Amino acid sequence: MSATNRRGFLQTSATSVAGITAAAALAGEAQAAKASASERLQVGCVGTGGRARFLMSAFAGRDQADVVTVCDLDPQRLSRGVEIVKGIQGRAPKPETDFLKLIENPKLDVIVVGTPDHWHAIPTILACQAGKDVYVEKPDGHNMLEGQRMVQAMRKHNRIVQMGTQARTGEHFLAAIDYIRSGALGNVLVAKAWESTKQGSLGYPPDSEPPAGIDYDRWLGPAPKKPFNKMRFHGNWRWFFDLGTGDLGNDGVHRLDYARWALSTAVEAAGGKPLHMPAKISALGGKWYFDDIQEWPDTLQVNYEYPGSDGGAGKILTYEMRVWTPYNYQGEGEGAAIYGDQGYIIIGNRRWRAFGPKHKPLAEGKGDNDGTTHIQNFIDCVKSRKKPNADLETVGHPSSILCHAGNIAWKLGRQIHLDPKSETFIGDDEANSLRTRPEYRKPWELPEV
Repeated sequence: MSATNRRGFLQTSATSVAGITAAAALAGEAQAAKASASERLQVGCVGTGGRARFLMSAFAGRDQADVVTVCDLDPQRLSRGVEIVKGIQGRAPKPETDFLKLIENPKLDVIVVGTPDHWHAIPTILACQAGKDVYVEKPDGHNMLEGQRMVQAMRKHNRIVQMGTQARTGEHFLAAIDYIRSGALGNVLVAKAWESTKQGSLGYPPDSEPPAGIDYDRWLGPAPKKPFNKMRFHGNWRWFFDLGTGDLGNDGVHRLDYARWALSTAVEAAGGKPLHMPAKISALGGKWYFDDIQEWPDTLQVNYEYPGSDGGAGKILTYEMRVWTPYNYQGEGEGAAIYGDQGYIIIGNRRWRAFGPKHKPLAEGKGDNDGTTHIQNFIDCVKSRKKPNADLETVGHPSSILCHAGNIAWKLGRQIHLDPKSETFIGDDEANSLRTRPEYRKPWELPEV
């Protein structure tokens, strides 16, 4: 790909390569240490490129899982995926181009969904209906209704569904949460999440024919039919309304997830109730810096107000996106900060630092964030039937709602009011019309639950 590709894609690719390298290094050990056949989960992976490549590699390297089939519409990615898995676990998975073959396979226990956002919901819902557990990448769906429907399917069919916000299982994140749980920050009212690492322009490449061997119509699936463009395809699909959720749903969901987690923990440490859904959402920003074909904003500020419990003070969570700045914020390209009257904490992807009055350093910690422990947590919970750390209903979906609602507030240019029970916007037909697509292209309609 050209040098103009987005930093988000390059970062994902780098993470994938690092994960694959680590998994490959342990391949011999993994093959020798595999549990007995009767104890190994039978796994099917939908998607084999980008983040999906890391996922299939990590599952193949687990001692209690076998990746027995992989699926992709890109024949080059598919064949490469087969070889990667074979190199890790010593057995080649069966290649498929139709994810429905995985859904219909009675021998599969788990479906791993590593597709673009517009293909998260349908495979997850169908897998739940087929009695399979699911690991799905973030955000939970392309829009609010999809995520809501995914939760309904999970609940109705009693399935384990883990969303890929791996901070929920990262060692240094857990240590930071433990520190907050001690009450050291005092009375906390505000948290902030951010993205401040510079990206690049997508340019204006012309539309073209799809690559040979690609079923582009099927790749589009429920999204509207539009001409093929290389910047609306692998890696860069996330920057377009029909396919992705912008950087708010790409990187922002990670930062918002652990900012919300930390803020709620601080509230609970002070005797309050856990935070669930915000009541008010507003957003300002736009596509102000890059002159290219991206549709989602490159500059954005979103404010979420959580109501106080029992008449108490409310809480503010804010998200700031500046993906054109060649410098970090608070020493972190992307991260979260939680502010109390006794101190504050800065949480990054691989470290955390706590400070007291006058910025006096109080505590710190470091750790990895490669996501392998998150996958192990999912495997453990599939076996125990306990809720995983990023359980879709209680963790993944509420954090995804922040992204979807923030995008809706930005499109409307005004504050919106969320009903946390129905997950609809109060007295606001215009906002509610944006909770889903105008139309799902047949035959890829959103399944009823």
